[in-house]
Amino acid sequence: MASTEPVALPLTRQCPYAPPPEHLRLRDEHPIARVRLPSGMTVWALTRHEDIRAMLTDPRFSSDRNRPGFPAFTHDPVPVSLSLLGMDPPEHGPARRAVMGEFTLKRITALRPRIQQIVDDRVDALLAGPRPADLVQALSLPVPSLVTCELLGVPYAEHDFFQSRSATLLSRGVSVQQIQQALQDLLSYLDRLITAKEQAPTDDLLGRQVRRQQEQGTVDHEALVSLAFLLLVAGHETTANMISLGVLALVDHPEDLAVIRRDPSRTPDAVEELLRWFTIAELGTSRVALEDVEIGGVLIRAGEGVLGLSNTANRDPEVFADPDSFDIDRGGRHHLAFGYGPHQCLGQNLARLELQIVLDTLFRRIPRLRCTVPVDELPFKNDADIYGLHELPVTW
Repeated sequence: MASTEPVALPLTRQCPYAPPPEHLRLRDEHPIARVRLPSGMTVWALTRHEDIRAMLTDPRFSSDRNRPGFPAFTHDPVPVSLSLLGMDPPEHGPARRAVMGEFTLKRITALRPRIQQIVDDRVDALLAGPRPADLVQALSLPVPSLVTCELLGVPYAEHDFFQSRSATLLSRGVSVQQIQQALQDLLSYLDRLITAKEQAPTDDLLGRQVRRQQEQGTVDHEALVSLAFLLLVAGHETTANMISLGVLALVDHPEDLAVIRRDPSRTPDAVEELLRWFTIAELGTSRVALEDVEIGGVLIRAGEGVLGLSNTANRDPEVFADPDSFDIDRGGRHHLAFGYGPHQCLGQNLARLELQIVLDTLFRRIPRLRCTVPVDELPFKNDADIYGLHELPVTW
């Protein structure tokens, strides 16, 4: 049965280690429900693992953000296309395949030494700095920013500019004007970066994409800027928040932390469970119906928007035994933290590798790391659809 009273989203978690209670209530009582977004739109919300997977693999649902009815959280559009995220067939397949080779396990594994160096440098700075330290600013934000620089081929001398603007977009307490300026600075920078690579292609992700397009005789400058921006926004905030939350959870679960410290080969298991348990991209699977479709016994009409509440799907007791417990022995990689289907996150191998290297390195080098503030007093955030931490005070 569908709920008749729309629930207003987003909702704030009352416990940092669990989805909002209203999300879980919807899953248990009204698994396909009407919800209201801050933009004023009313759309469907799916809460069960099976229903969300069905929606994400059904071509009758569109990812095109320009279609009427597509779920919109705000009235202000992002001032650049989000490239692959908003494509449908037949354009989506070739565009995704063109860049998929950059994210194979082999290519990402080749980045391990550079990512390790980035993490070691940040831990060096953390140890040399004052105590307590804010782990978000000292480690969680800079690591994915610098890894993105490496991936995109940002010249090392320009890392500080790139990192500072990226951090402003994700910082607490900055003005709307500062955010808009940082966004414009980044877009202008990426435009110049692509222009430089068009003139002299480099051996990095963007340089290889430029060379491929030049060989095909179809260079699309705006699409390359869009791709660069997508890789920045898709991989930066999500990975930064997973670093902070992952550290917090392991500090708060010392028995599990002891397991991965004794045997780093277990860290990938811990990473998968952290991804499932937190599911920080809570509402990242939005679609609009192209025709009437029945999902889970509910008819969704053509033109109606749909959200997948991945945080409840990853706590679905039909799929995960004792789903609210944190269990690094669970061994499940079928969570929806990276989405599912044709639009499943391209950068998931990179995100996993970053998390594994950060957790292994941090707890090896700072074994007595601890949080200086009780968990329930930490400044958690639910900004639109991303869950995370504004700051994480730590000492050792």
